[in-house]
Amino acid sequence: MLRFDNLCKRYGERTVFQGLHFSASTGCVALNDESGSGKSTLLGVLAGEIAADAGEVWLGGHSLNAAPLAAKRALTYVPEDCLTFPLDTGREFLERVAVQRQTALENSTLDLAARFGLTSHLEKRFEQMSFGTRKKIFLTAASIGAPGVVIADEPGGGLDAPARAVLVDLFRQLGKDRVVFFTSYDAALTQACEAKPVSFADLAAAS
Repeated sequence: MLRFDNLCKRYGERTVFQGLHFSASTGCVALNDESGSGKSTLLGVLAGEIAADAGEVWLGGHSLNAAPLAAKRALTYVPEDCLTFPLDTGREFLERVAVQRQTALENSTLDLAARFGLTSHLEKRFEQMSFGTRKKIFLTAASIGAPGVVIADEPGGGLDAPARAVLVDLFRQLGKDRVVFFTSYDAALTQACEAKPVSFADLAAAS
């Protein structure tokens, strides 16, 4: 479902990372590394938001370079800030995602929104929401359709304890038949999600 080989990213003379390899068909994986190590940059590359300087990414068996539209259809991306569509209401965003995935906004998704405490926020625009509320809307969208890969940047950021419990349950369920690749500073969250912890050193050593 998610594979990348020999990934490299540079900004000017600074090499953020190079020679990264990974492959998985199911399960949760947490990238735990120090601040400033390039975790968000790597996730942006995997989501097709940032161009790599070398290497290749496959999402759901599709090359991000050769077949970007098909690859991105296999992906749910939860960025750190989640302010991609500031004028959308929460409901409009969920409906947008459903259309993109050629499915309907089902009751199961609205039930997940309710578990996240979002029912009263669905008619608000993203620019009116708190950081944590925006994050929960994007996490709810991960349940729409059947994307093979979920990529999430600090998904626990801005969430209170009840919402974190919903997140853990969501990721454990999604990880049964797809890949959930997320960054986190929180070892307890990684453990609760039954995620395999990895570092940049692990990815550089993989073959």
